[in-house]
Amino acid sequence: MLFRTAVGDDLDRLLGCVVDESVSWAHPDRLLSFLESGHYRYDRVWLALDEDTGDILARAVWWGFPDGRPLALDCVHVHPSVRDRVALAAELLERGHAAFGDRPAYHVFLSEGWREDPKAAPALAWRKEAVGRAGLTDELERLRLAWTAGEPVPEPSDRLVFRGEDDDEAFVAAFRRVAEGTLDHATRLSLRTMDPEEQARQEVADYREMPGDRSWWRLAYSAADGSLVGVALPSANNAGPVVGYLGVVPEHRGHGYVDDLLGEITRCHAERGVERVAADTDRGNTPMVKAFERAGYRTFAIRLVLSAG
Repeated sequence: MLFRTAVGDDLDRLLGCVVDESVSWAHPDRLLSFLESGHYRYDRVWLALDEDTGDILARAVWWGFPDGRPLALDCVHVHPSVRDRVALAAELLERGHAAFGDRPAYHVFLSEGWREDPKAAPALAWRKEAVGRAGLTDELERLRLAWTAGEPVPEPSDRLVFRGEDDDEAFVAAFRRVAEGTLDHATRLSLRTMDPEEQARQEVADYREMPGDRSWWRLAYSAADGSLVGVALPSANNAGPVVGYLGVVPEHRGHGYVDDLLGEITRCHAERGVERVAADTDRGNTPMVKAFERAGYRTFAIRLVLSAG
């Protein structure tokens, strides 16, 4: 068995690697497109090869911004002929983690009701065991939601004033305050290993890398006293417009401002004529789930995130 990162000469074999299991994976069109854009890179594709034939027995593909660190594991595949798929996948992932100096979370995109799906459940089961052996033991289920142009556009808030800010430091400060006592699982997890300033700065840097226009970002202030209430950050990813980030600072929570912030983000996109705005939120973050429902967002899929605990 030979373990190594992919190189340009592997492209035909990579494109010929087809997964017939019912899980999300780096299918040929996605692989080719993301290699061209830089969101996949050959040094983020790890392979286990048959030393005699050169055939791909296993592969792991990580996603990230073109010039940044790998942020998410997109694909784990082991050929069905391998006797112990779990062991081979775990070893491949450990080699990737050692090279990166990090354990990016595994993101799996599933349909609602996947646990009862006779194809999806077993396809995910061995992958979960493999990534668990490689240190990704924390499990989070996130709802994938979307607002579409057939839904009403939220009215402007009469109690908040939204202003842009060219200085990223203003958003770093706001992100840091919003993170205090947050219900967002990923933020809480990051704060276990990063100090609040570092975590906020990394969040802002990551949103900077997204395709959404930086000029869309807004800070929200109370119309009554001018105090900072929160952040409303419309953005976009490779699939189109997304909610991005929103949050309320601790002293203003409990007054329904989440609706104003989400409304501002949705309206920002809607006024540009977009047909669909996507969003993710933790299933267990009940206040945020209800806010999305009130704003006309509907669940269309599930994102399962397996990360280092």
